[in-house]
Amino acid sequence: MPKPLLILNVVGLTHEMLGPNTPHLSRLASEGFARPMGTVLPAVTCSAQSTILTGALPREHGIVANGWYFRDLAEVWLWRQSNRLVHGSRIYDEGKKRDSSYTTAKMFWWYNMYADVEWSMTPRPSYPADGRKVFDSYSQPAGLKDELQARLGVFPLPRFWGPAADITSSRWIADASVEVMKRHRPSLTLIYLPHLDYGLQRLGPHDPRIAEDIRLVDAEAGKCIAAAQEMGADVIALSEYAITEVSRPVHINRILRRHGYVATRREALGWETLDCGASRAFALADHQIAHVYVQRPDDIKAIKLLLSQTEGVDLVLDRAEQRQFGIDHERSGELVVVADKNAWFTYYFWEDDRLAPDYARTIDIHRKPGYDPVELFIDPKIAFPKLRIACRLARKLLGFRYYMDVIGLDATLVKGSHGRLPTPGHETSEAPVFISSSRAIETDDLPMTRVKELALQLQFS
Repeated sequence: MPKPLLILNVVGLTHEMLGPNTPHLSRLASEGFARPMGTVLPAVTCSAQSTILTGALPREHGIVANGWYFRDLAEVWLWRQSNRLVHGSRIYDEGKKRDSSYTTAKMFWWYNMYADVEWSMTPRPSYPADGRKVFDSYSQPAGLKDELQARLGVFPLPRFWGPAADITSSRWIADASVEVMKRHRPSLTLIYLPHLDYGLQRLGPHDPRIAEDIRLVDAEAGKCIAAAQEMGADVIALSEYAITEVSRPVHINRILRRHGYVATRREALGWETLDCGASRAFALADHQIAHVYVQRPDDIKAIKLLLSQTEGVDLVLDRAEQRQFGIDHERSGELVVVADKNAWFTYYFWEDDRLAPDYARTIDIHRKPGYDPVELFIDPKIAFPKLRIACRLARKLLGFRYYMDVIGLDATLVKGSHGRLPTPGHETSEAPVFISSSRAIETDDLPMTRVKELALQLQFS
C-alpha cells in the first residue's frame, strides 16, 4: 500500500526565500531537509513540470517550451492542455503499475486534460460563437468542477493571469485541493500555487514588496501541508524555476525581420500578423529562451552568427549543441537561443506599434506567437483604465462582443524573467528549491530528473 504523498509546486520559490516570511515551508524543511534543485533548459513551466513528473529531459518527453511551432500546420501553439503531448511514464503511471489501488489528484498542474488520474482540475474558459469569453474550468470527473465551484465560487480566472492576478487564484486552488484531499484521500496529490510568479515578473526579485507575496503564498502552502499531514502523507514542496532580475527586452523577431527572414501579412483591418509558414526563419520567444525555426538549412549558419552578435544574447545552440542540454528534439527550433542573465525575449515582430495585431493589446495567451509577460500590466498610457475596463465589462454583461484592449506594448515594464540555467555559485537564489518532510530521501544530488525517483521511494520504501 503506497504511503500518501503531496507534491506542492510553489512556483518561483528559492532556497534563499526560506526564513521568517515562510513559517510553514520553513517548518517543513526543519522536519526534513531543503536543497537547491537543478533545473532543465528551458526552465519554464511546461518543460519543468514534465521533467518533474517523468524524470526525463525535454529530448525525451518532448516538451521543449511552453509551446512550439507545429511545422505541418505552419502554426505556433502555446499553452495546450492535452496530456498526450507529453511522452514518457509519469510518477502516477509508475505508482499504478506498482499498486493497482494507487490514485492521483492533479490540481492545476499543466497538461491536465486526459491525464490518467482519478481527479483533476484546470482552467478552461468557454468561447461562445458571439466572441465572448466565459470563465470556466475542466475537471475529471466532469462533475468535480461543479462540486468545487458550488462551494468556492467560479474559479477566478482574471486573478490567475493578467493585470489583476494575485493571491486569490492560489487561495482558490489551495482550498479546492484541500477539499479533494479530505474527500478522496489520493495516494498522490499534485498542487500548483502560481502566486509568486506575478510579483517577481512585475517587480523583480529584489523589490521589498516581494516579501508580502512570499508570506501570502506560504499561508496557502501551509493549508495544503496541514491537510496532507492530517492524512499521514509525506510532503515534497518544490518549484519549477527561480525568477531573476532583468532590464533588457530583446526583440528577436524584429532583428530577424530586418535581415529579411521574417515574413508578415497586412490583414484586411490594417494590422500585421506573423506569417510563420512564409518566413525563412522566425523565433518563438518564451521568457529567456527562443526557438528559432529555420526553413532553409543553408540559412542556419548565417542566422546563428547574426544572433550570436546580438546584444542581450548569451548562447545560440544548433542541433549538435542542443544535445548537451537535453533539448535536441524534433519540436525544437533549428536554433535554440538563450538570453543573457539580465535579458529576455519578446515575441514582437512589428516595427510600428500602429501596425501591432489586435491581440497584442489584450490578454491572449493562445494567439500570440510567443509568451507575453506585459500581460501582467495595465497599459500606463491609458488615462482612466478602470473606466475602460468597466465599459468593456458592461458590454460583456449585456451579451455583446467586447475588446479588452488594456495591455501596453512597453516591454521594459517587465523586471523579472526565467528560462536560463542558474549561474554557477548562485543556486540558492537562481535555482528552484526542493523541500521534503522526510529525511529518508535526503541527498545533495538533486537534479530535477530525480524528483520522480525520490517521490516513488517515499511512497514505496
